[in-house]
Amino acid sequence: MDLNSIYQLFVATYHPDPNVHKQAELSIRNNEAHDGFLPIVLQILASEELELGARQAAAIYFKNRLLNAWDRSKTGSAPIGESDRNLIKESILHAMVTAPNAVKVQLTSCLFVILTNDFPDAWPGFLGKVEQLLGSGEARYMYVGLLALREAVKIYRWRTAERRAPLAQVISMTFPAIQQIGANLVVQGGDSADACEMLKLILKIYHTGIQSDLPASLQDASSLVPWGTLFMQLVEKPITYSSLPADPEEREKHAWGKTKKWAYHCLNRLFIKYGNPALLTASSNQYMPFAKSFVVEFAPNVLQAYMRQVEGWIKQEVWMSHKCLALTSAFFESSVKHKTTWQIIKPHVDTLVAHFIFPQLCFSKEDEQLWEEDPVEFVHKRVDPLEDIDSSETNASNLLITLARDRKKHTFMNMLNFINSVLNKYLETPEEQKNGREKDGALNMIACLSYLVLKKNSPVADMMEPFFVTHVFPEFKSRFPYLRARACDITKHFSDLDFGNEQNLATLYQNVVDCLRDSDLPVKVHAALALQPMIRHESVRNAMVPSLPFIMQELLTMTNEIDIDTLATTMEEFVDVFAEQLTPFAVQLCTQLRDTFLSIMEDYTQPDANDDDDDYDASDKTMAAMGVLKTIGTLILSLQSTPEVLRQLEDALLPVIQFTLKNRIMDLYNEIFEIIDSCTFSAKSVSPTMWGVLELIYDAFKDSGIDYMDEMLPPLDNYISYGRDVFVTNEAIQRIMFDIIDTVMKSDRLNESDRVCACKLIESILLNCRGAVDGHLAPFLNLAFQYIFTNQMKTVEFKVYCLEVVINCLYYNPVLTLRLLEENQWTQGFFTLWFNTLDKFTRVHDKKLVIVTLCALIELPLDHVPASLQAGWSQVLSGMVNVFKTLPKAMENRESLEKLYGDGFDDDDLFGDEELEASADEDDALDHGDEDVPDQDNEYLEYLAQQAQLHAGDDDDDYEYEEEIEEEILFESPLDEINPYLQFEQVFRSMQQSNPASYTLLTKDLDADQQSTIMNILNQAEQERTKQQQQQQQQ
Repeated sequence: MDLNSIYQLFVATYHPDPNVHKQAELSIRNNEAHDGFLPIVLQILASEELELGARQAAAIYFKNRLLNAWDRSKTGSAPIGESDRNLIKESILHAMVTAPNAVKVQLTSCLFVILTNDFPDAWPGFLGKVEQLLGSGEARYMYVGLLALREAVKIYRWRTAERRAPLAQVISMTFPAIQQIGANLVVQGGDSADACEMLKLILKIYHTGIQSDLPASLQDASSLVPWGTLFMQLVEKPITYSSLPADPEEREKHAWGKTKKWAYHCLNRLFIKYGNPALLTASSNQYMPFAKSFVVEFAPNVLQAYMRQVEGWIKQEVWMSHKCLALTSAFFESSVKHKTTWQIIKPHVDTLVAHFIFPQLCFSKEDEQLWEEDPVEFVHKRVDPLEDIDSSETNASNLLITLARDRKKHTFMNMLNFINSVLNKYLETPEEQKNGREKDGALNMIACLSYLVLKKNSPVADMMEPFFVTHVFPEFKSRFPYLRARACDITKHFSDLDFGNEQNLATLYQNVVDCLRDSDLPVKVHAALALQPMIRHESVRNAMVPSLPFIMQELLTMTNEIDIDTLATTMEEFVDVFAEQLTPFAVQLCTQLRDTFLSIMEDYTQPDANDDDDDYDASDKTMAAMGVLKTIGTLILSLQSTPEVLRQLEDALLPVIQFTLKNRIMDLYNEIFEIIDSCTFSAKSVSPTMWGVLELIYDAFKDSGIDYMDEMLPPLDNYISYGRDVFVTNEAIQRIMFDIIDTVMKSDRLNESDRVCACKLIESILLNCRGAVDGHLAPFLNLAFQYIFTNQMKTVEFKVYCLEVVINCLYYNPVLTLRLLEENQWTQGFFTLWFNTLDKFTRVHDKKLVIVTLCALIELPLDHVPASLQAGWSQVLSGMVNVFKTLPKAMENRESLEKLYGDGFDDDDLFGDEELEASADEDDALDHGDEDVPDQDNEYLEYLAQQAQLHAGDDDDDYEYEEEIEEEILFESPLDEINPYLQFEQVFRSMQQSNPASYTLLTKDLDADQQSTIMNILNQAEQERTKQQQQQQQQ
């Protein structure tokens, strides 16, 4: 086809007649595999005469075609021929020069796809073309050269050091040129939009180039000085308020503001990641020479430039975007850590606190506008940590905390005095003249410092109760709604404050509950979040009981109104703590939780619900829905003693389970399977409703849920354990379970941990359904032996579980299993492997299974024992004796874990009171003066890096993991009811009478130690019997 014919096809793709539209798309698909087709599409994109709509349609097609087929390893699309590939690479940069912006964006994405797959090996001439464009002297060519260079640098952004080697050449060949372009633009470009856009692109290229590493060429002064000068010139380029639009939101979009932001980004990256010796970790020591030079020779100049900008901002002579303010705070925070930069900041700390940090922590006019116009978005911004992670307010808070913590002697009391002065001024001002914004900022500051204020040996901790009475309590009734919210927020921050006067605590609680009735949503949300930590006070818990229905209703209403998972977390804790009191309302509460869930997820399955613009909204909904499901799970577990209520809950929750599984909302599978598990586990039975749910689980498993085997295991096990009577009589249900097991054991996409789950299901069937599933022994054995005798078991855990499939078969029906082993010539090899691996059977359950299975074997008449096994019959008893020797230690370990689980687990289990107090004393005694401050976050990251390096070779195909299988203290099985000592005694003594030939063969090779151990086992059995009789008498 020629260019015009193909062009007309793309014109037809947006024809109003859907038939014409579909026919055009079909023709494009039919022709796309022909040689020469894609290069012609690229010519259409490059043409400046053709219609823009058709070129945009062609650009989207071109991008999708490259995404699907340029990577040669992808097989789903028709391949792109070599001649077409070469023509595209030859022409794409020129096409970007002539393409309008809407098309240029798509071509830039295409270039990234090509470079990711071909650069440098399959496109060695690319850098030469970029150099030509950059050296052309013509703006539109240079701009495309910059676009192309950025895509080339981006492909190395997250690659490992070994795979980043070509980037050094890219940087050394092109960065001097783009720095010179940037310097010329600063001098000659004035305030033009083109100069601004090109400078922003240059800065983004540099920042991407130093994302993971600082190449040696950029560490050299010959590079650092000109680049640093460029960054500083842009940081200090003034943006006056008179040149800005009046709307604050539009100001943040100001082009030069965005360019300045990237200059800050580059300087911050240089200093914080590479140029501050106080922040370097051991794994970054290669930068230490650079850092020592940078912090002395360069960082002070940057810091002074930042200070000058802040001074202009304070005087309202210079405008700074929120992003630039945030980056400035981050640079200051890092400067506090090193003695050289600290000395520069130190004289200005009081000014920074009062005039830089404090204004950013005050309730602003923009905050007020958002509160009034979109309170839901306001709450997201203030409460959701992900939305606020790099905001100017967050970074200002971090700077305040770092100053107070790391330079405490010089800063802390001055900060508190400043806060006190603001609050006292507010107290003394007549009501109609009070400045609520300033009080909000002061309370925000003290909330940020709550940890330091309340820590052990704090000089001001005892003052906080009167502080609350004087400065916080009145604001619960403030005419400023944001101060009512702040009063709740500071209550949450000081949740560890112990009130000496019980009446003050009661007043605080009542004030917070009253705020739940507030007319402003943000106040209500902050009140709900403040209530949660107050539960720790017994008097508050008692006071809450009469208000529980109201509190839960408000939490549900707010969760319906706003999608934040923190509210669901609060609700979950209330359900957990007040389970007994909420039981009468359980069905009503569960129904409301169900309706809340369905309301949150209402738009999730709409056709346009997953557009790119709505990704974050979908994520919010998922997180909020997840929190609701966790609350439901907690509610179910609290109702184990009320089976009739549980049945009603199952019916109420069925729409939630159906919605999640039918719509394949995999993000919620973990929570939904926990709910199914909780329902069946708490009831200790399976209702008709839950049997219907099994079919939904199976459908989800066959469609997309195979990767969630670990999450599915508990409910599937419950169907077998608590639904045995139905399971053994319903062939359809058996087929579902057996197909799941078979699929998991054979699927190439799953790993050994998934196959362990399948082995556990086999065990559950064999232990719970004894005598009812004979026909499945052979398939189970086949599944296990496909791994046992092929040496495909990498982990000890999987090896043990595969062996236990066979062991469970032997316990289920020893005669039938031995016959199957003999028919396949597996007997001798299996028993040899089993007894050589006995030391890996470490859990109590493993040892009991071995003992009861060997007991079942040894009581067989000898004519049922294969000759190959009779030859080593005495070894069976020896193996059992060895297992008995290790059983007491395993039982002791399990009892310790059960006690730990039952008592709960807190910091005191890790650190005793003495250690915690010593740590607090050490923190108070430790003041770094004016010296460097070690960065604790970096120390932790360094530890993680060392651990990753330590286990770097763990995925070696020949490596066998030797970790001991951990006790599962919540695991239940029919073996729990069997006493292994009594079982052995019964079998051993009866053999002497009923099976003397086998008894003689078993015991003929026992040595004195083994005979003694058997006597101890028999004595222990007698003690166990006596203990059981005493317990029965007491009952």
